[in-house]
Amino acid sequence: MTVIPRKRPTAEEIVAKLRQVDVLVSQGKSVGDAVRSIGTTEVSYYRWRKEFGGLRTDQIKRLKELEAENARLRKAVSDLTLDKMILAEAARGNF
Repeated sequence: MTVIPRKRPTAEEIVAKLRQVDVLVSQGKSVGDAVRSIGTTEVSYYRWRKEFGGLRTDQIKRLKELEAENARLRKAVSDLTLDKMILAEAARGNF
């Protein structure tokens, strides 16, 4: 029997699922039933709600762009710091 790997939902898909749960709850379903109807667990639902709670799709895209830029800048700073430390060590003659 072949096991198909599960794919993680994108941030946009998560926001859509959170909205579906909100609609189902407003229609009178319990949170547990609404969460099961979107095909996830309550633990995932509450984790997603904590992370993406009040965000819209365009805000999610902007958040991902900022996180990518932040990671790129952190790498640049760490590379420059390492270069500076190497040059300082070489200037002291301790190589």
